[in-house]
Amino acid sequence: MGSRAVSQGLIELGERIRKRRQEIHLSQEAFAEKAGVSVNTVSRVEGGQTAMSIEIFRKMVKALETDANELMGDSILSDGENHISSLVCRIRHLEKREQEIVMQTIDALIDGIDKHR
Repeated sequence: MGSRAVSQGLIELGERIRKRRQEIHLSQEAFAEKAGVSVNTVSRVEGGQTAMSIEIFRKMVKALETDANELMGDSILSDGENHISSLVCRIRHLEKREQEIVMQTIDALIDGIDKHR
């Protein structure tokens, strides 16, 4: 029974990885290249056919611009908090100058909202 539970966990993890990959409109090939892994690895992980190392998981999380907890199915955040967490992950993957632009824009938006309260 332990093997079946592990297998089901791998299948569910693979499904969450596939879903996230599709949400950001990446093919398996583009995702594999972005994560620095083989297409075969992506296919086997998404199919729940193989476990992966922590390093490969970290690469996939980064390529998917998401939070590891979300992929693990452990998110305890509300939908709004999940969206904010996802945005923060995406901002982290931008170049430094792009991050500054996003942060200045957010600051300006919040300042504008505060003035109209």
